[in-house]
Amino acid sequence: MSIFYHLPGLFEFYELYKAFLPLFREHREYFYDWCKIGSIYGAPNDCLWGGGRVGFGDANPHDVAALMKEFGISARLTFSNSLLREEHLSDKKSNALCAMFENNWANDAVYGAVQNGIIIHSDLLLNYIKAKYPNFYFVSSTTKVLTDFKQFEEELNRNEFRYVVPDFRLNKQFTKLNALSDAQKQKVEFLCNECCFFGCPERKKCYENVSQKSLGENCEDHICASPNAQRGYRFSDAMKNPGFIGIEDIQNVYAPAGFRHFKIEGRSLGSAIILEFLLYYMTKPEHQLKVREEIYLDSSLDLF
Repeated sequence: MSIFYHLPGLFEFYELYKAFLPLFREHREYFYDWCKIGSIYGAPNDCLWGGGRVGFGDANPHDVAALMKEFGISARLTFSNSLLREEHLSDKKSNALCAMFENNWANDAVYGAVQNGIIIHSDLLLNYIKAKYPNFYFVSSTTKVLTDFKQFEEELNRNEFRYVVPDFRLNKQFTKLNALSDAQKQKVEFLCNECCFFGCPERKKCYENVSQKSLGENCEDHICASPNAQRGYRFSDAMKNPGFIGIEDIQNVYAPAGFRHFKIEGRSLGSAIILEFLLYYMTKPEHQLKVREEIYLDSSLDLF
């Protein structure tokens, strides 16, 4: 069974992927043969419809679209702003991105045509894009903070969504997860490496604060109440999170149960830590140094 990773930084880490994707294609022996890149997701900076994380992606959208098409990878626009109003639907930059990516389909040698997608929170925006740009698929965003399993299951049953990303705190509810139908399991996309405090009661407020900033509203920064907030994101801390899904979990627990889709977070981090995710989740241990050296020796990259 193939496992599909959904990777961060479509616009944010374009230079990293420009170096990594040729390696992934030309040296498949370096990587687990069961893993595929299901998509790369992100949004440019100053994107009104953006959400989840404050965007800083500055890559040229035409270059991004060309790279995804060249390597047969689905491009996902992260339009997960939760506070959109009717007047925001006419945003020129967001509409231009939709027009550019809607029919810029890649082609995979095994899977054929590769459709581009949109990660979305707002039903208002969902209905607008479905009507105006009908050739996208949709992913229900983790910014909805679906911590109630019944609500999560209801989201899985919505025909509008090809995939649904639950809140990471549902990741280990195996009794309920294993009871899902095969069709529902194919739609689940687990967020693997969240570092957020597992008991955080303000996760939704945090996402709403990002949405306010994307809209250009004057608002104070959300103050994270996590005990380790001052440390920032550390992969070693994420690995201790009760919701963490590691490589052995994927191979030995989730894949045998019929789950195939796994999302790696990290749009607001740096290229160096994204590379560590690619090494950990996709690269065979005996080849990790080779991949790291190839990327680090690429003089065009600023990894820090």
